[in-house]
Amino acid sequence: MDLAARATSFSRRGLGRLLFCPLICALLLCLGCAACSPGADDDPVLRVDLSRRQETVAPTSKAGITYAYLPQYSHTTSYKRHHLLVEYLAKATGLPLRQVFPNTFDEHMKMVAQGDIDISFSNPFAYIKLSEQGARCFARSLEASGRPEFRGQIICRSDNRAIKTLADCRGKRWIAVDPHSAGGFLFALGHFYDLGLKRRDFAEIAFAPGPGGKQENVVLAVLAGKYDFGSIREGTLDVLKGRIDQDQIRILARTASYPGWLFAARKGLDPGVVEKIAQAMFALSAVNPEHAAILEAAGLKSIIPARDQDFDPVRGLVRKLGLD
Repeated sequence: MDLAARATSFSRRGLGRLLFCPLICALLLCLGCAACSPGADDDPVLRVDLSRRQETVAPTSKAGITYAYLPQYSHTTSYKRHHLLVEYLAKATGLPLRQVFPNTFDEHMKMVAQGDIDISFSNPFAYIKLSEQGARCFARSLEASGRPEFRGQIICRSDNRAIKTLADCRGKRWIAVDPHSAGGFLFALGHFYDLGLKRRDFAEIAFAPGPGGKQENVVLAVLAGKYDFGSIREGTLDVLKGRIDQDQIRILARTASYPGWLFAARKGLDPGVVEKIAQAMFALSAVNPEHAAILEAAGLKSIIPARDQDFDPVRGLVRKLGLD
């Protein structure tokens, strides 16, 4: 095909395309109009008046009243022990209570000071520090033993022949729960002070690592032979039943008893809120099967009123240890 013929063929094809495109556009326009035209079976057209508008605000959730267990055990254990109590208090008071989980003793104390924890369940040593920040106790626990006091325990491996008495702990490696732990450190430190042993008399004093679970970690570290002896809160070995061979642990000594754990309200919390929570706590009775389950899970016999002066014996120990 010569050049003239190719040009003619191309012109015809181009002309066909030009004629075809308007036909397609017209057809689509007709179909669109038909779709937009209301028929007998179509929904009525909704006219929107944009001059009439109303601003919407996204819903916000209330923070509620926060409750925290000083993290002597793992978060899982803290939840298992106290979630029934928190649920009961929320139902009994009508307040939006929720449990929060600080990772360390220090974090717990800071959160109370900053108002991020409203109700604190803590040991008496932690409370002494919290009271300096304006927190006030309103209730205290009766231990499962039925006493309002508790003790610490000093433990080692059963097969540790180098430690037969507390005097043998001199020059040895000690693992404790936390510098702020009552039964897990300070009660034991006071016990050693009474025997004439000071901090400098130990090769090392280490504290259990990690967020929460510190009491368990002390026992496990002693079992593993990483440290010569450890100090824990009385009752910790009961928590570990079924998880360790308890025959491998020997209790070297039990410390003196001191006022037990307590419930404190942060500085500035509404007194009416504190009163509601306190009365709900005092109403718990082991005679009531539902209440008994709540108390048993928390390791408590009951909850009784508390006064700040109840913890003066702990302040005396603080002074003896030079911690004030």
